[in-house]
Amino acid sequence: MGFFNSLFNKKEKKLNREKYRIGMAKTRNSVFGSLKELIDSNSKFDDDFFDELEEIFIMADIGVNTVVKFVAHLRSEIELNKTESSDDVKDLIVEEMFKLYVKDEIVSSNLDILDDRLNIVLFVGVNGVGKTTTIGKIAYEYLNKGKKVMMVAGDTFRAGAIEQLKIWSERVKCSFYSKEEGSDPSSVIYDAIQLAKETSVDLLLIDTAGRLQNKINLMKELEKVNKVIGREVPEAPHETLLVIDATTGQNGLVQAKVFNEVTDITGVVLSKLDGTAKGGIALGIKDELNIPIKYVGLGEKIEDLEPFDIEEYIYGLFADIF
Repeated sequence: MGFFNSLFNKKEKKLNREKYRIGMAKTRNSVFGSLKELIDSNSKFDDDFFDELEEIFIMADIGVNTVVKFVAHLRSEIELNKTESSDDVKDLIVEEMFKLYVKDEIVSSNLDILDDRLNIVLFVGVNGVGKTTTIGKIAYEYLNKGKKVMMVAGDTFRAGAIEQLKIWSERVKCSFYSKEEGSDPSSVIYDAIQLAKETSVDLLLIDTAGRLQNKINLMKELEKVNKVIGREVPEAPHETLLVIDATTGQNGLVQAKVFNEVTDITGVVLSKLDGTAKGGIALGIKDELNIPIKYVGLGEKIEDLEPFDIEEYIYGLFADIF
């Protein structure tokens, strides 16, 4: 297959390819396994074929709106080019899926982390999605890059949130700042920024509360936090990362829409991508909200939070199938 092979042959030595292949096995085996059978068993690509194709993509939680648009485009391309070969159809799916994500743009998963400044990354997301673990893993990554990192416990409302983050700071051996439970998050963050400046911290990773019960309160809280950060460090936060549990599927897309309304999301972290059949959510988020995926969780080990790579992601979807 032309596009599929050309996409991956040029990156044969990439070390994280196997992580994507293993991590996305549930999506591939439970959903996309039937895709090959559907394509190979059809000698003509008619209404029934495209209806079944839609069902398969919807099962992968790519999102109904994205799937309808994507399949309609595939259909027009197949009809326009009079495509008859099953291999050509597979190749077209891979190529158009790649285009769906990049949209003729350069999409980078790199965080806006620069030398010689205090870099601030704000983490948002509902409780239980893996925010604390994500912060710990990103701290570990940048500590290994030689950065001086500090974690800040800005989620002062959830019982145990401060202690959980502190445990992670001890595990990766980075500095940590908190106040007592129930403190005003903005005051915690203000004091943390002053300490970070005094101690020449390179990267400040700030946890926030994930209460969605009242969107107005959440908006006001995040507005206040952003105002404090922006006043103390101009143009900060440099990144606001939304953490989503990939196993929640379309509920994760709903969360992304809500948080995107209340704050400026610069990227998404998909945790637990290795534990779900709903791995298509990455495509739906990027298509509907135009927010790039920055990291994906492909395992439980501290090294298993991978910078998102659309080529490796597509490889993970179709490896051993196409």
